[in-house]
Amino acid sequence: MSKSISGFSKLSKSKKIDWIVSTYFSNAESAKNILKQYWNNNEKLQQLHDEFIENTITNYYLPLGVAPNFLINDKLYTIPMAIEESSVVAAASKAAKFWLERGGFKTKVISTTKIGQVHFKFSGNIDTLQPFFNALKPKLIEESSDITKNMTKRGGGILDIELRDKTAELENYYQLHASFETLDAMGANFINSCLEQFAKTLKSEALKHQGFSEDERGIDVIMSILSNYVPDCLVRAEVSCPVEDLSENKAMSGEAFAHKFIEAVNIAEIEPFRAVTHNKGVMNGIDAVILATGNDFRAVEAGVHAYAARHGRYSSLTHAKVEDGIFTFWTEIPLALGTVGGLTGLHPLVKLSLEMLHNPSAKELMQIVAVAGLAQNFAALRSLTTTGIQQGHMKMHLMNILNQFEANTDEKEVLTAHFKNNTVSHSAVTEALNKLRVDGEK
Repeated sequence: MSKSISGFSKLSKSKKIDWIVSTYFSNAESAKNILKQYWNNNEKLQQLHDEFIENTITNYYLPLGVAPNFLINDKLYTIPMAIEESSVVAAASKAAKFWLERGGFKTKVISTTKIGQVHFKFSGNIDTLQPFFNALKPKLIEESSDITKNMTKRGGGILDIELRDKTAELENYYQLHASFETLDAMGANFINSCLEQFAKTLKSEALKHQGFSEDERGIDVIMSILSNYVPDCLVRAEVSCPVEDLSENKAMSGEAFAHKFIEAVNIAEIEPFRAVTHNKGVMNGIDAVILATGNDFRAVEAGVHAYAARHGRYSSLTHAKVEDGIFTFWTEIPLALGTVGGLTGLHPLVKLSLEMLHNPSAKELMQIVAVAGLAQNFAALRSLTTTGIQQGHMKMHLMNILNQFEANTDEKEVLTAHFKNNTVSHSAVTEALNKLRVDGEK
C-alpha cells in the first residue's frame, strides 16, 4: 500500500529512489536498475539534466531523428525531430522529397506579437476607470523600464497596453491587455515580470487616485500572466505546383489526387471529429521540432488548438485549393518560439539541433516548424486518400511489435522480409513470429 512522505524534495537523489522503489515496486532492485541504466556516465552532464526540473530520478529518452531534403525559401534544411511515434519522421522526409522536386516550401512570418494580461476586479464602472487608465498608461511603461531596457535596445519590448472591460462576462472583471515583442527569446519570464510590475503600479496608483471612492481604490489584482494564445504571432507556410505534377504513378492522375485531397481538407474544415485528428497530424510534425529545439510544446499546442477554434467551431489548420491549374496547400498558424534563453543555451542536443538548422532566429524557426507541420499533414492526407494510413504506418510499427516480443536479429530479418508483401497487424505479426519459433524448434 502507498504511503505519504514528508520532506521528499530534501532527500538526495539516491534516497528518493530508495523510497520510490521500496514503496511502489515488487522488485525494488530491478526497478532501481532500470532507473540507473538511463543515467549518463558523464557526471557533469547528468547533473545538468538533474537540475532542469525538481525531484529528478532519471532521464527519459525520446529518439531524435532527422528529416532531410526540406527546401524552404530556396534554402535546404535537415530538420531534427524528437518523437516516439513510428512513421512521423519517415512521412516528413517523404513529403520533403516530394516537394523538393516541385519548388519546395514557401514561408513568411506575418506577425510576432505576444500577449500578457493583468486580471483584476474593480468595484466602479468603466467611465470612472478609463480616465484613470489613460493617465496611468505612461507610468506603467515608465516603471517597467528596468525590466524592458535591454529588450528595448534590441528592438523589442512593450508594444501597447489596453484596458479591457469584461464585466459583461464576469462581475467587476477588467484586464490590462498588453502586447509585446520579444525577438529571439520565448519571452515568458520577460512578459510575466512586466505584468507583475504593471499590477504593482496599478494597485499603488489606484490607492492615491482622488477620482476613486474608498471602495474603488482597493483594486483587487487576481493574477498577472502571459497568454499562450498568440493569434498575432503568426506564420504562413505553403506548397504549390501544377495539378498534373501531383501524379506519381499511373494509378491516379494529378487531377484525381487533387480532388480527393481537397475534399479531405474540406471535411476537416467543417467536421470537428475529423479536424481534431487532422490537426493532430499537423502537430506530429510541429511538436517534434519544438521538442528538438528546446521550446515549449505544451504552450504551442494550447495556442494552436485555441486558434483552430477561433471562429466558434474547431476546424482544420490547413487549407487547399486549385486555381488556374495550380494546386496550393497551406497553413497559417500561431507559433511563439525562441532560440535564446531556456533550454536553448543549456541542453547539448538542443544546441546541436539549432546548429543543424543553421542557428535560426526565432522568425526563421517559426517558418521551419510551420513547414514541418504542413509536410506531416500532406503526407498523412496523401496516404489517407490513396493507399490508406495503415499500410505505411503499420510497416513502420512492425519493429515496435517485434521488440515487444523480444525478437532476435534473425527473426527480425525474416519477418521484415515477410511483411514487405503482407499486411502488418499486431495479430499477424504475433502469429508469424510464433510460427517461426515453432518451426525453428522442429
